[in-house]
Amino acid sequence: MKTGLFFGSFNPIHIGHTAIANYFVAFTGLQQVWFVVSPHNPLKERATLLPEYHRLELVRLALEDDPGYRASNIEFRLPKPSYTIDTLAYLSEKYPEREFVLIMGADNLVTLHKWKNFEQLIRQYEIIVYPRKDSNTADLHPSLKKIMPKARITVSQAPLIEISSSFLRQAIGNGKDMRFFFREPVWQYIRNMHFYEKGK
Repeated sequence: MKTGLFFGSFNPIHIGHTAIANYFVAFTGLQQVWFVVSPHNPLKERATLLPEYHRLELVRLALEDDPGYRASNIEFRLPKPSYTIDTLAYLSEKYPEREFVLIMGADNLVTLHKWKNFEQLIRQYEIIVYPRKDSNTADLHPSLKKIMPKARITVSQAPLIEISSSFLRQAIGNGKDMRFFFREPVWQYIRNMHFYEKGK
């Protein structure tokens, strides 16, 4: 089964995230997309990053048991810090029946040469890229350009979605009603738990 891995802190997950995943399942041949929630970083303040179990629950609520999507806590159990190549190697060994594909934003592709074992990652895994307004995928590092001819990298024609979690956190902190930026169960969980509200 061809499975896309969508890594992120999802702090919080919003309709932009789910729309991107929806696009890839509908248009790229992926049969399933896993949302891989990044672990809590102890160097970040609680006010800016919810504990990992809350972020995982928000992702689960956003996906509403749809069989095309899955919330994954795999990096919670792997050594810290988490490196994408190590997570991919672990998953490939654990689920040999799946062909894992890395989903990333264009901004990550531009800095991919800084990732751990990036050459191995490119050789072994297909990558699908979604566009970002301020990232030019033609402006790649020479070390990346050198191995690009052998890479399986597709820059998708996904719609440009300019919604950021940081914008939503700030808006909620300022008392704004942002309900239509989230799936309904996600918004209710955020409201009931008073996440991102000032003084909370």
